[in-house]
Amino acid sequence: MEAVSGNVQGPLEGLRVLDFTRVLAGPFATALLADIGAEVIKVEPPQGDEYRHIGPFVEGESALFMSANRGKRSVVLDLKSPEGRDAALRLARTVDVVVENFRPGVADKLGIGYAALSEVNPKLIYLSISGFGQTGPMRDRPAYDIIVQATSSLMSLTGHPDGPPTMVGEAIGDLIAGLYGSWAVTSALWQRECSGRGCHIDLAMFDALLSLLPTGACRHFASGEVPGRVGNRHPLSAPFGVYQTADGHVAIAVLNERLFERLAQAIERPGLVQDPRFRTDADRSANEPALRDHIEAWSGRRTSADVEGVLSAAGIPVAPIQNLAEAINSDQTRHRQLFPEGSLGFPVPEQPAHFSGTIRGRSAPVPALGEHTDAILADLG
Repeated sequence: MEAVSGNVQGPLEGLRVLDFTRVLAGPFATALLADIGAEVIKVEPPQGDEYRHIGPFVEGESALFMSANRGKRSVVLDLKSPEGRDAALRLARTVDVVVENFRPGVADKLGIGYAALSEVNPKLIYLSISGFGQTGPMRDRPAYDIIVQATSSLMSLTGHPDGPPTMVGEAIGDLIAGLYGSWAVTSALWQRECSGRGCHIDLAMFDALLSLLPTGACRHFASGEVPGRVGNRHPLSAPFGVYQTADGHVAIAVLNERLFERLAQAIERPGLVQDPRFRTDADRSANEPALRDHIEAWSGRRTSADVEGVLSAAGIPVAPIQNLAEAINSDQTRHRQLFPEGSLGFPVPEQPAHFSGTIRGRSAPVPALGEHTDAILADLG
């Protein structure tokens, strides 16, 4: 397909989003929409989003805030005042989408809930992100990422069998909810295109994270077992995990008999294919410690680079364990333009999908607190 020329802003160009969110889950959802062309108007209280005051700081600005609020416009409104609430209602008449991540019931108390805003804008898509949803016995419980990682069972599945439950090394509950949120908004926009009606989307961080545990859930539903931690290996397949080398570790993924035959040849253990302990994937998983000993007897005498070279040449999925700096500064990341420079000269991420005809890698402006208040309110008269 021939590439479209010109500075096309993105598939959501012309979409207007009113963003009442704070911290991470909600701001990440609206940042993804801004990345692909939506105009996102971020409403902040006079003291600003809490993330503006959380380090690390670059030239006096929060790097976390910049990352989650790239490409937006900032308006300061005191939603507890009649004037602020009136301005919010008038803004709601002009937008396609509203996103909020207050605790359930707070938006209604502020006068900016779905009922109030859909009355002035019946075609409104309204997304509510919360820890446990707008309904259910846990709806009123406060939730941060660690709380959702704990209650969703993700922590019980992460770590070594003889170690404690372990957090994933990123705020994955917040980010997954934000990702699902942006997906839900675009889905609802298509529904509105077909029906002419807006809708309220109720999205729980707990639901979002629990829905992303299919391997464990399928094991539980199929057999009744309660999956536990298995460390740096796949819970069902082998060899599929992290293996020791002379200078570190590599990840190796073998998921069928053809690849296992290639691996056995590559590590100079061709007889493993006939060993009854390793005949099938289920056999190999059941006897994973013995199989690991064979692999690491070979890999432990070689550097990670050597192991990667040999196994890659054999067509086996393998990779070294990169640290964050290595991943961010890799040729692959640069080629994909995932971290363009922000407005302060600080790289901020861009959503990862490449749309033909859309130019990537543009500088993503990060708004100063209230930077666009006068201009946006002036447009309202």
